Amino acid sequence: MQLGIYSFGDTTPDPVTGAVPPAAGRLRDLIEEIELADQVGLDVFGLGEHHRPDYAISAPATVLAAAAARTRRIRLTSAVTVLGSEEPVRVFQQFATLDLLSGGRAEIMAGRGSFIESFPLFGLDLDDYDALFAEKLDLLLKLRAAERVTWSGRHRPALHDQPVYPRPLQSPLPVWIAVGGNPPSAVRAGTLGLPMALAIIGGEPARFAPLIELYREAGRRAGHDPATLSVGINSHGFIAADSQDAADTAFPYYADVMGRLGRERGWPAYTRPRFEASRSPRGADFIGSPQQVIDKILAQHEIFRHDRFLLQLSLGTMPHDRIMRAIELYGTVVAPAVRKALG
Repeated sequence: MQLGIYSFGDTTPDPVTGAVPPAAGRLRDLIEEIELADQVGLDVFGLGEHHRPDYAISAPATVLAAAAARTRRIRLTSAVTVLGSEEPVRVFQQFATLDLLSGGRAEIMAGRGSFIESFPLFGLDLDDYDALFAEKLDLLLKLRAAERVTWSGRHRPALHDQPVYPRPLQSPLPVWIAVGGNPPSAVRAGTLGLPMALAIIGGEPARFAPLIELYREAGRRAGHDPATLSVGINSHGFIAADSQDAADTAFPYYADVMGRLGRERGWPAYTRPRFEASRSPRGADFIGSPQQVIDKILAQHEIFRHDRFLLQLSLGTMPHDRIMRAIELYGTVVAPAVRKALG
């Protein structure tokens, strides 16, 4: 199993001090975090795209390119690229360039996005939310398949035998489909034979098992080799040497972020009992000691048989030194134990 981290480059106010980190400082810290993840042997680092004041990353490929110069082996992916509001040619060019700079370590995780700010920002109609994603994914896959592209659709001017450069080192450039809990999205990923990254950020993870089987069955029916139908799980978490310390450190930041999002979306109040339930063995979050996180990854692997696990360590603007220590524990304690257990 590949093990890694993803981050949105949070710039939320500190729930204790009220201080808001400057975007420049958060990005500098983030590059250090990616560099450390590479040094301790983690496999993947992903960066999300957002267009809100509480996140510093609106251009993941740019930040990943900076990280490419400071790392040697870790794979560098978006998490996610909001493809419905992006220009697929530029997405392909940016990540092909990242692939060249990194020596063949770039990936794209394409999704519809959990926020909608990018659509009015780029003059797109939310009524076309699904159609935009499907059409632009089709174009992106054609761009990675051939140097010269002929394509037409409803939401973008046609291409007629148009060459697109640069070409990446990897052929094809990896494209994952990011999925929440939407069955048609899982079917689409399976039908296309693309790897699926499933976000499990709440509830009981076991309830997602049928969605993963739906993905695999769609892939089999479309004639794809089951061995190529990779599944990744993306979840929230935080690691400290002591379980109680991990919980006490993480909770104020989780409560702040989930409270903010809850007020936007009408969720119930985020309480300490809810937090504790989510970090319990049957909950969605990976918050605790290294051994607790090891046990939970392995328990989920028995359910999902997944190929990749990405942990979002920085829900809210947690202290940089605590994130760095969590990355160290993840790479030097958790990852070796999981790899050994899975052979």
